[in-house]
Amino acid sequence: MTFWEYLSSRHQQLLTDAYQHASAVFQCMVVATLIGVLIAVATYRSDWAGGLATTATSTVLTIPSLAMIGLLIPVVGLGVPPTVTALTLYGLLPIVRNAIVGLRGVDPSLVDAARGIGMSRPARLLRVELPLAWPPILTGIRVATQMLMGIAAIAAYASGPGLGNEIFRGISSLGSANALNQVLAGTLGIIVLALLFDAAYVLIGRLTIPRGIRV
Repeated sequence: MTFWEYLSSRHQQLLTDAYQHASAVFQCMVVATLIGVLIAVATYRSDWAGGLATTATSTVLTIPSLAMIGLLIPVVGLGVPPTVTALTLYGLLPIVRNAIVGLRGVDPSLVDAARGIGMSRPARLLRVELPLAWPPILTGIRVATQMLMGIAAIAAYASGPGLGNEIFRGISSLGSANALNQVLAGTLGIIVLALLFDAAYVLIGRLTIPRGIRV
């Protein structure tokens, strides 16, 4: 069976796996973004706290993804929980680091001007600092998403959702007629999803970042 014949015969399952893969990455990125920005907001004013936050989140990336999921299985079980937990943890570093850099890069005179017209600290943060820090934050989100697209494939080890199941089925049946087709279909599917997500982020950037501060 050729690769195109394999895609034709398995397109329904492949579309389902692709949807689950994209959904898992998207949901984990939403959670990682919220947590990462909150960590950055809480630590960016202090060099010590900001350094600790960056070091802690970067330490997570030193743990191999297969080992991370393996360690989570006894704690949260198989399936979605270890996938979501691992992906969220892996997605934190680029967001935390870029959010801290972005918030520290806001022109202090703009913050002083906002303070001068009576804005409270939360109002300054929400209406001045975070909007100006949004470009680097969005860059961090893009980087984290590309990372998680590949890492999410390992979730199949813990019976997680996504295209990793196709890859693992192919690897476990090496030598069979469709083994290479399975690995190739899963791999190409992840690449296509990564490109689509990145294109969406480019569009979001054009819609949400004023031209004057667009990188």
